[in-house]
Amino acid sequence: MANPAQLVRHKLLNTFSSRYSVWFLCIFIALLFTAFHIGYSPRYIYYFMPATLVNTLWIATTALSLLGLYDILQKRHSILRNYPIMGHFRFLFEEFRPEIRQYFIEADQDALPFSRMQRSLVYQRAKNENSDKPFGSIIDVYHHDYKFVTHSMTPCDVADPATFRITIGNAQCKQPYSASIMNISAMSFGSLSANAVRALNLGAQMGNFYHDTGEGSISPYHLEHGGDIVWEIGSGYFGCRTLDGQFDPVKFAEKAQLPQVKMIELKLSQGAKPGHGGILPKAKISEEISEIRGISREYDCVSPSSHPAFSTPIEMMEFIQQLRELSGGKPVGFKLCLGQPWQFMSVVKAMLHTKILPDFIVVDGSEGGTGAAPIELIDNIGTPLREGLLFVHNTLVGAGLRQQIKIGASGKIISAFDIASTIATGADWVNSARGFMFAVGCIQAQSCHTNQCPVGVTTQDKQRQKALHVPNKAERVYNFQRSTLKALAEMLASAGLCHPSEIKPHHLAQRISSHEIKNYAQIHFWMEENELLHCEKRDEENFYYRMWNKATAEKF
Repeated sequence: MANPAQLVRHKLLNTFSSRYSVWFLCIFIALLFTAFHIGYSPRYIYYFMPATLVNTLWIATTALSLLGLYDILQKRHSILRNYPIMGHFRFLFEEFRPEIRQYFIEADQDALPFSRMQRSLVYQRAKNENSDKPFGSIIDVYHHDYKFVTHSMTPCDVADPATFRITIGNAQCKQPYSASIMNISAMSFGSLSANAVRALNLGAQMGNFYHDTGEGSISPYHLEHGGDIVWEIGSGYFGCRTLDGQFDPVKFAEKAQLPQVKMIELKLSQGAKPGHGGILPKAKISEEISEIRGISREYDCVSPSSHPAFSTPIEMMEFIQQLRELSGGKPVGFKLCLGQPWQFMSVVKAMLHTKILPDFIVVDGSEGGTGAAPIELIDNIGTPLREGLLFVHNTLVGAGLRQQIKIGASGKIISAFDIASTIATGADWVNSARGFMFAVGCIQAQSCHTNQCPVGVTTQDKQRQKALHVPNKAERVYNFQRSTLKALAEMLASAGLCHPSEIKPHHLAQRISSHEIKNYAQIHFWMEENELLHCEKRDEENFYYRMWNKATAEKF
């Protein structure tokens, strides 16, 4: 057992240990300057340093001394009680950790969630700069999962990217729409600033591609520059809701029949937070947003997780038909992140039962982005794009409906290769959200939900929004889309193709192991036309048959 002298010595050493050294130094300097000012004339110390510096040091060390005292007395942060003053550096470095990692530590291919290489590609194309690279690829082509497009020994001439369009609208649609194969994915006003919406829509107008509104309704900024609009209708029915949150057909028809609105997209779920309604933190709900959406400013805006207007697949088809009629016959479809496979098949069975067919389906991958969502939903809920898209495509083929229903896809699509590989997996066109965010100046600060976006893209702060110059950023939106489609045209020409619709599964190859490569036609299962219509109850070994037999049009 230690004697009293040792205990006193230990206590003194502990008290004057290095963790208090900065605090004690500040106290000493503050007392020293205080003594000079009180007991002696300050002019003596002015011989050694300027008066301004003396006074500054005196004020600073006094303030730090008081801060150290507060740190020791407070009970919220243990690190500050043990390391007064110095402990604040821990919180400071933690605050800037993402930026430090992004700018100084991460490699070109570290994807968090987008790699420096991906971001640089968008920035260069948006600024109309040369994005060519010298000295060979930095990608390890012998790494597992490496993918590439197989080229042809007879390449063709490079096609005009302006021809890369797809007609959306089946026989039940009166106003089919010719869409570009690359468009701006759903991002709401509220999640995005007014200037960001302006820049995106003006860029879409310049490049003749569409701009999805997101579920936050059509704002004046979507209409300001005349770009094509796809109006997304979420479960909150913003812009077409009654006071109690139900669907209002009169308000819907009024907006849906605007000439600028080209298609209607019913949102069932979103990749980044499937099974959870859209989220707009109350800090971002301005008076303007409150009026546009018809919501309160007192609480976070969280959409219902399911649609009040329907509860069965058959009712969903009837609602889609209602939207089509109210819009004047414009293309109507729905967006979803694939969840339980048989539930999507239930929707397809409802199509066959009611003879009501949506004009399109947009498949959103779980790798999609969002302005705000619980981390567990972002990381661990929903089907990734490749598997979700493949299942939706195969189910429509097996049900004999694929020729009548177009498929769009979204989820971390940035480059021409992303487009080509997505189309090879079953899509007709693609949407990109974060790619166009980069084009308008996003730096991946990941502060979208805080209302403090450093570049004015995802904030409702009027002063921060001013940093985003609409004409300049609209030009970049236009450049990014045009340059990406130009790169796609060159890639297709190398494969001997003239249009994205010609891309097939066998054009996309993937490394399976260090000594084996297969194309997508070999890797994945592909359904035959009408195959599901002839499967029987006993066919339980095939996954698609098993899910089809489990599905019913009467319930999800």
